Amino acid sequence: MASPYSKDLLLTMYRKMYLMRRFEERTQQQYGLGKIAGFCHLYIGQEAVAIGVNEAIRPDDYMLSGYRDHAQPLARGSHPGMIMAELFGRTGGYSKGKGGSMHIFDIEHHFYGGYGIVGGQIPLAAGMAFASRYRNEDRITVCYFGDAAANQGAFHETFNMAVKWKLPVLYICENNRYGMGTAISRVSAEPEIHKRGAAYNMRHEAVDGMDALKMYEAVKDAAAYIRAGNGPVLMEANTYRFRGHSVVDPATYRTKDEVEEERKNDPIPRLMHYILKHKLAKESEFEAIENEVKAQVDEAVKFADESPEPALEELWRDTIVEEGEEDVRPRERVLGVKVDKWPSYPSGKELKVTWDLEPRAQADKADKAAGLKG
Repeated sequence: MASPYSKDLLLTMYRKMYLMRRFEERTQQQYGLGKIAGFCHLYIGQEAVAIGVNEAIRPDDYMLSGYRDHAQPLARGSHPGMIMAELFGRTGGYSKGKGGSMHIFDIEHHFYGGYGIVGGQIPLAAGMAFASRYRNEDRITVCYFGDAAANQGAFHETFNMAVKWKLPVLYICENNRYGMGTAISRVSAEPEIHKRGAAYNMRHEAVDGMDALKMYEAVKDAAAYIRAGNGPVLMEANTYRFRGHSVVDPATYRTKDEVEEERKNDPIPRLMHYILKHKLAKESEFEAIENEVKAQVDEAVKFADESPEPALEELWRDTIVEEGEEDVRPRERVLGVKVDKWPSYPSGKELKVTWDLEPRAQADKADKAAGLKG
């Protein structure tokens, strides 16, 4: 049977996944060399989730993540050298090195940050989706979070609001089975996290997060559902991280045999096998892609190495935005590249809410259905 996917799409997905993998491997190496400080969490093994999501949504859709956040902006098109420079704490980084590993932020590509507070991005995503609905945009917001964040109170409070107001937000739980070193099944009465959506009358589903194409199809369908005004979706991407929780985690809480068994399901060779099986590319094309990506990652490390250390005065800058102050466009600041397409938003003063946040008729009907009214 012929593949329903174009060669261009499949090779784009492969290239970006391979970039994520090699970038993260070099990140671990640079951390070992002492060039990266603080916390650092790798995405190795989870690449199918990020690429399936990114290729299924629009470039102008909003995106937020947790602190395992290097790969998702790479999928969006962020500059690898500037991400690496951010990890190095250098001025060539997206936030002048002030955000570091857990706080990658690229407004140009609508990537609104990684967040170090577990689950902290969940209510923020609802706020962004609320703004989209308030402005009558057809954008959606994608919010990644880990399995451990599903036990945070903000998860439940936000889901209730998101469904009640039919907010255009796609919540993706990247269930890599371990919250730091604790298996999700040990601490959750219901380890299938997507089922929690039922309590809020939210559409919910589980997807094979080790298969880029299954992620792509699931997200494409969910995005269309959300854009049609049906409200939020909770998607559980069942995935697996091949490394520890962070680069300093020896991961002794799981067996070597478990990890080796999971590696047989590596999403990158899995996608390559699909492409070769359908004769959409030759092995030589993969070799060319891999060589190009390795050179790209080498250049990213070189770029970060050569990026200046921040001056002491930078400690006091960028703490307050003055009224009327223009956005700093990082690629212009760092690379001298003219950035013409920069996000702009209405002030809000000229807008009015176009829907009833808490419709009385709907509430009365729900009360009667629940037996609360005669």
